[in-house]
Amino acid sequence: MTLQQLKYVIEVANRGSMNEAAKRLFISQPSLSNAIKELEEDLRITIFERTNKGISLSKEGAEFLGYARQVIEQAELLENRYLNAKPSPQHFSVSTQHYAFAVNAFVKLVREHGQEEYELALRETKTHEIIQDVKSQRSEIGILYVNEFNAKVINRLLKDANLMFTSLFTARAHIFVSIRNPLAKHAVVTLDQLQDYPYLYFEQGEYNSFHFSEEILSTLTHRKSIRVNDRATLFNLLIGLDGYTISTGVLSADLNGNEIIPVPLASEETIHVGWICHRNAALSKLAVAYIQALQEAVANPLV
Repeated sequence: MTLQQLKYVIEVANRGSMNEAAKRLFISQPSLSNAIKELEEDLRITIFERTNKGISLSKEGAEFLGYARQVIEQAELLENRYLNAKPSPQHFSVSTQHYAFAVNAFVKLVREHGQEEYELALRETKTHEIIQDVKSQRSEIGILYVNEFNAKVINRLLKDANLMFTSLFTARAHIFVSIRNPLAKHAVVTLDQLQDYPYLYFEQGEYNSFHFSEEILSTLTHRKSIRVNDRATLFNLLIGLDGYTISTGVLSADLNGNEIIPVPLASEETIHVGWICHRNAALSKLAVAYIQALQEAVANPLV
């Protein structure tokens, strides 16, 4: 096992393709494939599963990748210290439901840990895709919520993918509304008071069942509802149409300004928001730093 082979594995995992990785590494695709095959034979594990649809990390491969990243990080520290070598571009990716605090934490990560070169990704995406992204190591970290209603389905998917959920915080249900919405003046809002206002919620694609909804109380019926794909559109509609959405109440004034505010919803529902990763994989330095930034972001959500 060589450092070069470890770098090959990391690049293939980052690209999700042997061909694309080979181009980035400036070697032929057969040479790259043979190098990884030799590594798998030496270690007696299957790192990448190969099908007609392409390649994906195996369960053992996901665990191996975490350790490979740590070894390469340490090797680069030695090279930088003693050989004055140029640092390799940083790689890190996170997939998340549409949470402002996740963006806030990402900003902090880049400002404090971004080097001269980096290739980072922040994907605000659908619930099922978050789980698939982390399973395939397209993203190292995923952010989503579970509650009493969806826990059975979400936890089964996490278990099948060998992923673990770590809680960030628990919140009561709130609505997000424009400061000009009449509901903004209330200390608490009831479900009956929401009936005349447009309900905004995020599209979940082919997995558009209640269990994958980003909004709790997803089984409720609404006289007026609008489905959207991104957070900016949702916030514009909150302001322009006096709409509302149901969420955690955690909002960042730094990123979203003061036009939208959370108002408590009269409900006993609780939301457990947390991050997911591979159960046996060691986290990279950037992943650890991002989790720390997440914890800080949710500790002071309105400042």
